[in-house]
Amino acid sequence: MPTEGERRTRVRNDILAPGPARAMLGLLDRDPRAISEGDPLPLGWHWLYFRQPCRASHLARDGHEVRGAFMPDVDLPRRMWAGGTLRSLRRVALGEPAELRSEIASITEKRGKSGRLVFVTVGHTVLQGDRRCVEEEQVIVYRESARRPVAATARPQAARQKAAAPGEGGGTAVAADADDVSSGDSGRADPASEWTETFLPTTVTLFQFSALTYNGHRIHYDHPYVTKQEGYPGLLVHGPLTALLLLDAAGRHSPRPVRQFRYRALAPLFVDQPIALAGRAAPAGADGSGPQQERIVEALAPSGAVAMRGWVTLRSTG
Repeated sequence: MPTEGERRTRVRNDILAPGPARAMLGLLDRDPRAISEGDPLPLGWHWLYFRQPCRASHLARDGHEVRGAFMPDVDLPRRMWAGGTLRSLRRVALGEPAELRSEIASITEKRGKSGRLVFVTVGHTVLQGDRRCVEEEQVIVYRESARRPVAATARPQAARQKAAAPGEGGGTAVAADADDVSSGDSGRADPASEWTETFLPTTVTLFQFSALTYNGHRIHYDHPYVTKQEGYPGLLVHGPLTALLLLDAAGRHSPRPVRQFRYRALAPLFVDQPIALAGRAAPAGADGSGPQQERIVEALAPSGAVAMRGWVTLRSTG
Protein backbone atom coordinates (compact mmCIF):
# COMPACT_ATOMS: atom_id res chain seq x y z
CA MET A 1 0.00 0.00 0.00
CA PRO A 2 1.30 3.53 -0.71
CA THR A 3 2.70 5.41 2.25
CA GLU A 4 0.94 8.45 3.72
CA GLY A 5 3.70 10.67 2.40
CA GLU A 6 3.16 9.65 -1.21
CA ARG A 7 1.68 12.49 -3.28
CA ARG A 8 -0.23 12.23 -6.52
CA THR A 9 -1.64 15.18 -8.44
CA ARG A 10 -4.10 15.51 -11.32
CA VAL A 11 -5.43 18.46 -13.32
CA ARG A 12 -8.66 18.40 -15.34
CA ASN A 13 -10.25 21.16 -17.41
CA ASP A 14 -13.88 21.63 -18.43
CA ILE A 15 -16.31 24.19 -19.76
CA LEU A 16 -19.13 24.43 -17.23
CA ALA A 17 -22.05 24.15 -19.64
CA PRO A 18 -25.49 24.56 -18.05
CA GLY A 19 -26.64 21.07 -19.12
CA PRO A 20 -25.46 19.04 -16.09
CA ALA A 21 -26.67 21.68 -13.64
CA ARG A 22 -30.07 21.76 -15.33
CA ALA A 23 -30.23 17.95 -15.16
CA MET A 24 -29.49 18.12 -11.43
CA LEU A 25 -32.36 20.57 -10.97
CA GLY A 26 -34.63 18.10 -12.75
CA LEU A 27 -33.45 15.31 -10.43
CA LEU A 28 -34.46 17.55 -7.50
CA ASP A 29 -37.89 18.02 -9.13
CA ARG A 30 -37.28 21.68 -9.91
CA ASP A 31 -37.48 23.60 -13.18
CA PRO A 32 -34.30 22.90 -15.20
CA ARG A 33 -34.73 26.27 -16.94
CA ALA A 34 -34.06 28.07 -13.65
CA ILE A 35 -30.30 28.08 -14.27
CA SER A 36 -28.42 29.49 -17.27
CA GLU A 37 -25.00 30.62 -18.46
CA GLY A 38 -23.54 33.27 -16.20
CA ASP A 39 -25.42 32.06 -13.13
CA PRO A 40 -23.38 30.85 -10.14
CA LEU A 41 -22.89 27.11 -9.86
CA PRO A 42 -24.25 25.91 -6.48
CA LEU A 43 -21.61 24.79 -4.00
CA GLY A 44 -20.72 21.14 -4.50
CA TRP A 45 -22.15 20.92 -7.99
CA HIS A 46 -18.67 20.83 -9.52
CA TRP A 47 -19.05 17.08 -8.84
CA LEU A 48 -21.19 17.05 -12.00
CA TYR A 49 -18.26 18.28 -14.08
CA PHE A 50 -14.64 17.40 -14.87
CA ARG A 51 -15.68 13.87 -15.82
CA GLN A 52 -13.11 11.94 -17.88
CA PRO A 53 -14.00 8.83 -19.92
CA CYS A 54 -12.13 5.65 -19.03
CA ARG A 55 -11.39 2.68 -21.25
CA ALA A 56 -13.49 -0.36 -20.38
CA SER A 57 -10.35 -2.42 -19.87
CA HIS A 58 -9.26 0.06 -17.17
CA LEU A 59 -12.32 -0.54 -14.98
CA ALA A 60 -12.16 -2.66 -11.84
CA ARG A 61 -14.71 -5.27 -10.80
CA ASP A 62 -16.69 -2.74 -8.74
CA GLY A 63 -17.10 -0.37 -11.72
CA HIS A 64 -14.53 2.23 -10.61
CA GLU A 65 -11.35 2.97 -12.50
CA VAL A 66 -8.55 0.61 -11.49
CA ARG A 67 -6.43 1.95 -8.65
CA GLY A 68 -2.85 3.02 -9.02
CA ALA A 69 -3.19 5.79 -11.61
CA PHE A 70 -4.48 8.55 -9.34
CA MET A 71 -6.19 6.82 -6.41
CA PRO A 72 -3.69 4.68 -4.49
CA ASP A 73 -3.51 0.93 -5.07
CA VAL A 74 -5.18 -0.03 -1.79
CA ASP A 75 -5.54 -3.81 -1.39
CA LEU A 76 -9.09 -3.71 0.02
CA PRO A 77 -12.13 -4.44 -2.18
CA ARG A 78 -14.91 -2.17 -0.88
CA ARG A 79 -14.97 1.60 -1.35
CA MET A 80 -17.26 4.15 0.32
CA TRP A 81 -17.53 7.95 0.48
CA ALA A 82 -16.94 8.79 4.15
CA GLY A 83 -17.15 12.59 4.40
CA GLY A 84 -15.45 15.84 3.58
CA THR A 85 -15.43 19.63 3.60
CA LEU A 86 -16.47 22.16 0.94
CA ARG A 87 -15.47 25.84 1.12
CA SER A 88 -16.82 28.56 -1.16
CA LEU A 89 -14.22 31.27 -1.80
CA ARG A 90 -15.95 33.02 -4.71
CA ARG A 91 -18.67 32.28 -7.25
CA VAL A 92 -18.16 29.70 -9.99
CA ALA A 93 -19.77 31.00 -13.19
CA LEU A 94 -21.69 28.64 -15.47
CA GLY A 95 -20.72 28.70 -19.13
CA GLU A 96 -17.07 29.52 -18.40
CA PRO A 97 -13.94 27.35 -18.54
CA ALA A 98 -12.73 25.98 -15.21
CA GLU A 99 -9.93 23.85 -13.85
CA LEU A 100 -9.95 21.16 -11.16
CA ARG A 101 -6.66 20.50 -9.39
CA SER A 102 -6.58 17.36 -7.25
CA GLU A 103 -4.02 15.86 -4.91
CA ILE A 104 -3.84 12.84 -2.65
CA ALA A 105 -3.36 14.56 0.70
CA SER A 106 -3.06 11.58 3.06
CA ILE A 107 -3.42 7.81 3.33
CA THR A 108 -4.18 6.43 6.79
CA GLU A 109 -4.78 2.84 7.85
CA LYS A 110 -6.89 1.96 10.88
CA ARG A 111 -8.66 -1.10 12.27
CA GLY A 112 -12.34 -1.18 13.13
CA LYS A 113 -14.71 -3.91 14.24
CA SER A 114 -15.20 -4.90 10.60
CA GLY A 115 -11.44 -5.23 10.00
CA ARG A 116 -8.85 -3.11 8.20
CA LEU A 117 -9.81 0.36 7.01
CA VAL A 118 -7.81 2.66 4.76
CA PHE A 119 -8.82 6.33 4.62
CA VAL A 120 -7.68 8.34 1.61
CA THR A 121 -8.07 12.12 1.81
CA VAL A 122 -8.14 13.91 -1.54
CA GLY A 123 -7.79 17.68 -1.84
CA HIS A 124 -9.54 19.46 -4.71
CA THR A 125 -9.45 23.09 -5.88
CA VAL A 126 -11.77 24.56 -8.51
CA LEU A 127 -10.32 27.56 -10.35
CA GLN A 128 -11.65 29.99 -12.94
CA GLY A 129 -9.21 32.40 -14.55
CA ASP A 130 -6.51 31.27 -12.06
CA ARG A 131 -8.76 32.40 -9.20
CA ARG A 132 -9.48 29.84 -6.48
CA CYS A 133 -13.25 29.44 -6.22
CA VAL A 134 -13.88 26.23 -4.26
CA GLU A 135 -11.65 24.22 -1.94
CA GLU A 136 -12.54 20.67 -0.95
CA GLU A 137 -11.26 17.83 1.19
CA GLN A 138 -12.85 14.50 0.34
CA VAL A 139 -12.43 11.31 2.39
CA ILE A 140 -12.76 7.88 0.77
CA VAL A 141 -12.61 4.71 2.88
CA TYR A 142 -11.57 1.27 1.65
CA ARG A 143 -12.60 -1.78 3.65
CA GLU A 144 -12.53 -5.56 3.74
CA SER A 145 -15.13 -7.83 2.14
CA ALA A 146 -18.46 -8.05 3.94
CA ARG A 147 -18.61 -10.72 6.63
CA ARG A 148 -22.37 -10.41 7.06
CA PRO A 149 -25.24 -8.50 5.47
CA VAL A 150 -25.36 -4.82 6.49
CA ALA A 151 -28.57 -3.74 8.19
CA ALA A 152 -30.96 -1.69 6.05
CA THR A 153 -31.18 0.95 8.77
CA ALA A 154 -28.50 1.56 11.35
CA ARG A 155 -29.35 0.84 14.97
CA PRO A 156 -29.63 4.20 16.73
CA GLN A 157 -27.34 3.11 19.57
CA ALA A 158 -24.72 1.89 17.07
CA ALA A 159 -25.03 4.90 14.79
CA ARG A 160 -23.88 7.36 17.40
CA GLN A 161 -21.08 9.68 16.43
CA LYS A 162 -19.11 12.46 18.05
CA ALA A 163 -20.38 15.85 16.94
CA ALA A 164 -17.10 16.80 15.30
CA ALA A 165 -16.28 17.65 11.72
CA PRO A 166 -14.40 15.19 9.48
CA GLY A 167 -10.80 15.00 10.59
CA GLU A 168 -11.58 16.18 14.12
CA GLY A 169 -12.20 14.29 17.34
CA GLY A 170 -10.74 10.93 16.32
CA GLY A 171 -11.09 10.75 12.55
CA THR A 172 -13.80 10.11 10.00
CA ALA A 173 -16.57 7.60 10.56
CA VAL A 174 -16.98 4.66 8.22
CA ALA A 175 -19.82 5.41 5.88
CA ALA A 176 -21.53 2.06 5.75
CA ASP A 177 -20.90 0.01 8.87
CA ALA A 178 -22.36 1.26 12.11
CA ASP A 179 -20.09 -1.07 14.10
CA ASP A 180 -17.11 1.11 13.19
CA VAL A 181 -18.73 4.38 14.30
CA SER A 182 -17.43 5.74 17.57
CA SER A 183 -19.75 6.44 20.47
CA GLY A 184 -20.76 9.91 21.51
CA ASP A 185 -23.55 12.18 20.27
CA SER A 186 -27.00 10.70 19.68
CA GLY A 187 -27.67 8.98 16.38
CA ARG A 188 -31.22 10.31 16.24
CA ALA A 189 -32.39 13.68 14.99
CA ASP A 190 -32.77 16.49 17.47
CA PRO A 191 -36.49 17.07 18.17
CA ALA A 192 -35.81 20.82 18.06
CA SER A 193 -35.24 20.79 14.29
CA GLU A 194 -36.24 24.09 12.71
CA TRP A 195 -37.21 22.51 9.41
CA THR A 196 -37.70 19.06 7.91
CA GLU A 197 -38.13 17.74 4.38
CA THR A 198 -38.47 14.30 2.80
CA PHE A 199 -36.73 12.98 -0.30
CA LEU A 200 -37.48 9.60 -1.87
CA PRO A 201 -34.50 8.13 -3.82
CA THR A 202 -35.82 5.82 -6.55
CA THR A 203 -33.90 3.57 -8.90
CA VAL A 204 -34.30 6.31 -11.53
CA THR A 205 -32.79 8.84 -9.10
CA LEU A 206 -29.74 6.64 -8.56
CA PHE A 207 -29.39 6.02 -12.31
CA GLN A 208 -29.58 9.73 -13.08
CA PHE A 209 -27.04 10.70 -10.43
CA SER A 210 -24.65 7.94 -11.49
CA ALA A 211 -24.89 9.23 -15.06
CA LEU A 212 -24.47 12.88 -14.03
CA THR A 213 -21.34 12.15 -12.00
CA TYR A 214 -20.01 9.45 -14.35
CA ASN A 215 -20.02 7.06 -11.39
CA GLY A 216 -19.84 3.41 -12.41
CA HIS A 217 -19.83 2.01 -8.88
CA ARG A 218 -22.08 -1.05 -9.04
CA ILE A 219 -23.49 -0.62 -5.52
CA HIS A 220 -25.82 2.04 -6.96
CA TYR A 221 -27.40 0.05 -9.82
CA ASP A 222 -26.43 -3.64 -9.76
CA HIS A 223 -28.71 -5.41 -7.27
CA PRO A 224 -27.12 -8.90 -7.51
CA TYR A 225 -23.67 -7.38 -7.03
CA VAL A 226 -24.54 -5.15 -4.07
CA THR A 227 -26.45 -7.90 -2.23
CA LYS A 228 -24.30 -10.96 -2.99
CA GLN A 229 -20.83 -9.41 -3.23
CA GLU A 230 -20.99 -6.36 -0.96
CA GLY A 231 -23.48 -7.73 1.56
CA TYR A 232 -26.05 -4.93 1.53
CA PRO A 233 -29.83 -5.51 1.47
CA GLY A 234 -30.39 -3.21 -1.52
CA LEU A 235 -29.01 -0.50 -3.77
CA LEU A 236 -27.18 2.23 -1.89
CA VAL A 237 -27.85 5.95 -2.22
CA HIS A 238 -24.70 7.84 -3.27
CA GLY A 239 -22.89 9.59 -0.44
CA PRO A 240 -22.36 12.67 -2.65
CA LEU A 241 -26.08 12.77 -3.47
CA THR A 242 -26.97 12.75 0.23
CA ALA A 243 -24.45 15.52 0.85
CA LEU A 244 -25.89 17.64 -1.97
CA LEU A 245 -29.44 17.08 -0.70
CA LEU A 246 -28.40 18.40 2.71
CA LEU A 247 -26.48 21.31 1.25
CA ASP A 248 -29.33 22.26 -1.09
CA ALA A 249 -31.93 22.13 1.69
CA ALA A 250 -29.69 24.08 4.07
CA GLY A 251 -29.21 26.80 1.48
CA ARG A 252 -32.94 27.18 0.91
CA HIS A 253 -33.66 27.42 4.64
CA SER A 254 -30.78 29.76 5.56
CA PRO A 255 -30.91 33.56 5.68
CA ARG A 256 -27.49 33.95 4.03
CA PRO A 257 -25.38 32.02 1.49
CA VAL A 258 -23.38 29.00 2.63
CA ARG A 259 -19.64 29.60 3.05
CA GLN A 260 -18.57 26.15 4.24
CA PHE A 261 -20.10 22.69 4.49
CA ARG A 262 -18.55 19.85 6.48
CA TYR A 263 -20.21 16.45 6.54
CA ARG A 264 -19.70 12.93 7.79
CA ALA A 265 -21.37 9.71 6.67
CA LEU A 266 -22.54 7.54 9.57
CA ALA A 267 -24.72 4.80 8.05
CA PRO A 268 -26.03 3.69 4.65
CA LEU A 269 -29.23 4.83 2.95
CA PHE A 270 -31.10 2.63 0.49
CA VAL A 271 -33.21 2.98 -2.62
CA ASP A 272 -36.98 3.43 -2.24
CA GLN A 273 -36.61 4.31 1.44
CA PRO A 274 -37.56 7.93 2.24
CA ILE A 275 -34.77 10.17 3.56
CA ALA A 276 -35.75 12.77 6.14
CA LEU A 277 -33.70 15.97 5.92
CA ALA A 278 -33.62 18.18 9.02
CA GLY A 279 -31.80 21.32 10.13
CA ARG A 280 -31.32 23.42 13.22
CA ALA A 281 -29.02 26.10 14.59
CA ALA A 282 -25.79 24.90 16.16
CA PRO A 283 -25.35 25.51 19.89
CA ALA A 284 -23.85 28.89 20.70
CA GLY A 285 -20.09 28.73 20.63
CA ALA A 286 -19.84 25.53 18.58
CA ASP A 287 -16.67 25.63 16.47
CA GLY A 288 -16.18 29.25 17.51
CA SER A 289 -19.37 30.34 15.76
CA GLY A 290 -22.67 31.52 17.15
CA PRO A 291 -25.99 29.95 16.16
CA GLN A 292 -26.58 32.67 13.59
CA GLN A 293 -23.57 31.52 11.56
CA GLU A 294 -23.63 27.73 11.84
CA ARG A 295 -26.36 25.18 11.18
CA ILE A 296 -26.45 21.43 11.79
CA VAL A 297 -28.15 19.38 9.08
CA GLU A 298 -28.93 15.67 9.13
CA ALA A 299 -30.16 12.98 6.75
CA LEU A 300 -32.14 10.28 8.55
CA ALA A 301 -33.08 6.74 7.62
CA PRO A 302 -36.71 5.59 8.14
CA SER A 303 -35.67 4.21 11.55
CA GLY A 304 -34.76 7.72 12.68
CA ALA A 305 -31.03 6.94 12.75
CA VAL A 306 -28.76 9.70 11.41
CA ALA A 307 -27.11 8.49 8.19
CA MET A 308 -25.22 11.72 7.47
CA ARG A 309 -24.56 14.77 9.61
CA GLY A 310 -23.32 18.09 8.27
CA TRP A 311 -22.24 21.47 9.61
CA VAL A 312 -23.14 24.50 7.50
CA THR A 313 -21.34 27.80 8.09
CA LEU A 314 -23.03 30.88 6.64
CA ARG A 315 -21.38 33.96 5.25
CA SER A 316 -21.16 36.81 7.72
CA THR A 317 -23.26 39.90 7.23
CA GLY A 318 -20.13 42.02 6.98
